[in-house]
Amino acid sequence: MAKLGKRTAAAREAFAGKSNLTVEEAVALVKGSASAKFDETVEIAVQLGVDPRHADQMVRGVVGLPNGTGKDVRVAVFARGPKAEEAQAAGADIVGAEDLMETVQGGTIDFDRCIATPDMMPVVGRLGKVLGPRNLMPNPKVGTVTMDVAEAVKNAKGGEVQFKVEKAGVVHAGVGKASFDEGKLVENVKAFMDAVLKAKPAGAKGAYVKKIALSSTMGPGVTISVDSASA
Repeated sequence: MAKLGKRTAAAREAFAGKSNLTVEEAVALVKGSASAKFDETVEIAVQLGVDPRHADQMVRGVVGLPNGTGKDVRVAVFARGPKAEEAQAAGADIVGAEDLMETVQGGTIDFDRCIATPDMMPVVGRLGKVLGPRNLMPNPKVGTVTMDVAEAVKNAKGGEVQFKVEKAGVVHAGVGKASFDEGKLVENVKAFMDAVLKAKPAGAKGAYVKKIALSSTMGPGVTISVDSASA
């Protein structure tokens, strides 16, 4: 068996025997064990009691984290004319119409969030097979199909996080950086969980939230008490 590196061994030792912690305890442990040479992202994964193959059990939503994500989000906007100018003025990184569609079809996806005005959806719709699997497809339910492109760009740049349940029933997201103060990470985790709870679908049966885990990019994970996270 391969020998563990000192950093990995130390992290595993710190996490040994610990589970179902409070949000505060989990944040302190994950933050304290993040020792990579870069600023690691603190990530949350939530196992839900839903089957997203059924439309009435789909979970998706958006939440503005009170302390942002710490990530520089690149935003693309599909718009024409005055709305394109509005998007550029608001700080969008990429703005276009058919030209941007062709760029994406060619395999270049140089953005983390995609926004579109309603009139552009026939164009954007052709990119469903490319943007859909990456959770980048604009959707009115999460505010990314809108005439208020300036507000959407501002939200995306300001720490707004989109989430969508995967086939296995898991929702995950980055909720900040290891360099954040513990209090700010705790606030972000609780804000994310609040949004997930509010997004509970009508078709969900039994326990909605089954398991919550917190980790950093290079570190092990620890489970959080469901009651603590939903307080």
